[in-house]
Amino acid sequence: MVAIALAGSLFFSISPDAARTRVLLYLVFTMAPFAVIAPLIGPLIDRYSGGRRGMVLVSLVLRCVLCLLMADHINGLLLFPLAFGTLVLGKAYGVARASIVPAVVADERGLVQANAKLTLISGIVGFAVSLPGVALLQLSAAWVVLLGAVVFAVGTFLGFQIPAVRASPPATPDERAELRGAGVLLAASAMAVLRAAVGFLAFLLAFSLRAEEAPAWWFGVILGVSAAGALIGAAVAPPLRRWVREEGILLGSLIAVSLAAVVALQMGGRAGAAMLGAFVGIAASAGRLCFDAIVQRDAPAADRARSFARFETRFQLVWVAGAFIPVIWTMPRSAGFAVLAVTTTVAAATYATGRRRPWER
Repeated sequence: MVAIALAGSLFFSISPDAARTRVLLYLVFTMAPFAVIAPLIGPLIDRYSGGRRGMVLVSLVLRCVLCLLMADHINGLLLFPLAFGTLVLGKAYGVARASIVPAVVADERGLVQANAKLTLISGIVGFAVSLPGVALLQLSAAWVVLLGAVVFAVGTFLGFQIPAVRASPPATPDERAELRGAGVLLAASAMAVLRAAVGFLAFLLAFSLRAEEAPAWWFGVILGVSAAGALIGAAVAPPLRRWVREEGILLGSLIAVSLAAVVALQMGGRAGAAMLGAFVGIAASAGRLCFDAIVQRDAPAADRARSFARFETRFQLVWVAGAFIPVIWTMPRSAGFAVLAVTTTVAAATYATGRRRPWER
């Protein structure tokens, strides 16, 4: 709802060069919430008993209030700090939600499935509510954020049913050393490459389609197949986990993107771009579920939210770094596909050799 209300972008109505400037500003803006989350919110969630459920509730209540204020200032300068507040609270919610999962799952084998259910629910409901959101946008963006306020209010009511999680004892030096060990850091590096690939491909395709003066519905096709790929990745990860460990699925995600980029090079055209967008969506979604499960499994309970906040900050930075490349450097689509193929191949080889037998259960 908030994204639809703020979608009054001039991307399609101004020159590509002007669009690049606006996109650069947007990319810088997306990094700002993480400057708040990593040093402040993550440790705050871990420190207090019930802090994770409390952060979920606080983020929902405050976003409800912010949506009401945004509706009243939809055309004013106050809209921007209000939108920034919703971004910060949305990221804080994501960190708290990921930290709660291990407390409500029977054992570590169920982590991927639990994360997948959350992703599927978010994706399906997000798509469902986008339909009335787009319809209300024809009246006014203010009506869209008002509906968003109602959604956050309902979420607050449901949030009280989440069991409170007690604060855990401080992590021991051995537990913290395990989180900084080669296995977790290698997994984080592999996931960072996937996140960078998502940012790189999204803006590569956006500007290449603009340069070709492609019909607007092609943008919808690319977005649609990418979103569908994300849902497919969430659906296939839990069955795969019955056969291989999370590390093996993460490795397979890198290999899948590499092969898909090579096939897209051979196919060429917009059909190849759509196919690659779908595979990147699948791989990034499945890989993220598995990485979250690795952190939920290996991070000390007392530092879980702090760990998620730190990794999420790094992933956002690499997403922005990947997106910067096609924004500041105009390149042919085929060259971008080649860059993607080489990068993910090197990352897969590095992960496979650095992690002994990641495919074993």
